Amino acid sequence: MPGGEIKLPSEKVLQQKQEQVAALTEQLKNAVAGVLVDYKGINVQNDTKLRKELREAGVHYMVVKNSLLRRAVENVGYDGLKDVLAGSTALALSDKDMVAAAKILSKYAEDSKGAFTIKAGFVEGKLLDVEGVKQLSKLPSREELVAMTLRGLNAPISGFVNVLNANIRGLVVALNQIAEKKSA
Repeated sequence: MPGGEIKLPSEKVLQQKQEQVAALTEQLKNAVAGVLVDYKGINVQNDTKLRKELREAGVHYMVVKNSLLRRAVENVGYDGLKDVLAGSTALALSDKDMVAAAKILSKYAEDSKGAFTIKAGFVEGKLLDVEGVKQLSKLPSREELVAMTLRGLNAPISGFVNVLNANIRGLVVALNQIAEKKSA
């Protein structure tokens, strides 16, 4: 700057940044899980495909400024995430499914062979390192867990119906044999 002047941001710019931090803080508070990634090696075509897949899974994905995210994670108490806030950062947040973001982004990071990397994450207030995010990605999704539970609940009912049907079949066979003996 000429003459050594320091230009301070205007009140309007400061207010906009404070609003962005407040919105980001609220999104972090409402999320059951989140994953931070370094997206530097992604092209537009792959980014569009990735965003579509995340959106269909109910995951909100956004590129964020590290300075704004640093303040938001501080507000939420995720101070451990500040260490990974360098370079290009994108954030994927899920309000319902704890594994969707980790599953999709881990697969993408694996397929991209280092061009797109996982930085860290969190699930229900617990911070995760890269390995923790990978482990989370291997868990069954919410839909898979519901299906497993329903199969587990359905099995005893099916067994009970089969037992009842077997008893009724046995009774019918016995009655038929008695009827045949009486008619003979």
